[in-house]
Amino acid sequence: MKRWFAFALGAAALLGACREKTPALTASGLDPQSFAATVPPASEGEPAYGSAAGRGGETALYVLRNAAGMEACITNFGARLVSLMVPDRGGVLRDVVLGFDNVASYIDNPSAFGAVMGRYANRIGGGRFTLDGREYPLPLNNNGVNCIHGGPRSWQYAVFTAEAVEPDRLVLSLISPDGEFGFPGEVHFTVTYALTAEGALRIDYAAESDAPTVFNVTNHSFFNLSGDPARPVLDHVLTVDADYITPTDERQVPTGERRPVAGTPFDFRSARPLGEGVASFEDPQIALAKGYDHNFVLNHPGDPDVPAAVCCCPATGIVLTVFTDQPGVQVYSANNLNGSLIGKGGIPLEARTAICLETQHFPDSPNHPDFPSTVLRPGRPFASTTVFAFSVAETSNP
Repeated sequence: MKRWFAFALGAAALLGACREKTPALTASGLDPQSFAATVPPASEGEPAYGSAAGRGGETALYVLRNAAGMEACITNFGARLVSLMVPDRGGVLRDVVLGFDNVASYIDNPSAFGAVMGRYANRIGGGRFTLDGREYPLPLNNNGVNCIHGGPRSWQYAVFTAEAVEPDRLVLSLISPDGEFGFPGEVHFTVTYALTAEGALRIDYAAESDAPTVFNVTNHSFFNLSGDPARPVLDHVLTVDADYITPTDERQVPTGERRPVAGTPFDFRSARPLGEGVASFEDPQIALAKGYDHNFVLNHPGDPDVPAAVCCCPATGIVLTVFTDQPGVQVYSANNLNGSLIGKGGIPLEARTAICLETQHFPDSPNHPDFPSTVLRPGRPFASTTVFAFSVAETSNP
């Protein structure tokens, strides 16, 4: 009897110790243990998987918090923003980004949710570009006609290295080898996520290359400011500081034209609901993309007093204000979601349940000399900042 009691007491103590060591759930309900995995290296002959150089790595979930109660959860698999908790009009914290609640779903389901997209975010038409007189062929991983987001299994599937982990700041790094998916030059890249005391998520990007290359980076978060990923964002009120877009051809690659937004579904110079134009299929550009998936040419990039875009959910009062030094913002209305992907909380992710505001250079810039240049040369480091600032509208009419 005494031996059984001693065993039971020891087992209880061990169980208690295990419970004490089990990480608590995040404010968004994520279990950090669900993001701990070992990603194997790519097999010979397979595309890079794991780290950008094909090396495997250990994944984790990093939790940032600020004094205002905001919380950002980030995994080093793809440097992805997994959840972002911000207060609504009533002070209730809501998760305003779509994603998965475990790293296995990110690994097994090709997606862009919350990821850092590189080496070249968005499309390069025909999967080729010419730099300094040499043509570089790239993978055609976008409907067999373009290279998109740097190629298959590119940075959104890379295991980044955590260089600095602080309560409100995370620095992740990556080395992209020369020739990765056809891009020249070895690129050393860092991304820094920080929650500010003013209620913003700040993202700083930095890159250097040892040879001339082209470079374009963005964060591909899917925002739903209602906090309900099952609810369409058609009531979200949007403003974009842009007089022009770069319209696309049938491949969804810019034609080179800068088309005025006046009198079109792309005119968000004054605030209006996203739903007013997203189904305007009489407009050939809307019909082609099945909604919004277009680059807006910003009027005042880098001006700290002029937001690139402002988006508000009337139901919650949550306002997202975007500042950037990049020349464009790709507005995407999640047209291609179809319920096949199961997001956090077991909720199927349907079309138009999010809006992406991807700050970046223009798509296919390497093939358009009159677009802002994306050439990155040795000794000329790339640096860029995007700020997603959150506030609250006191009424349903922001």
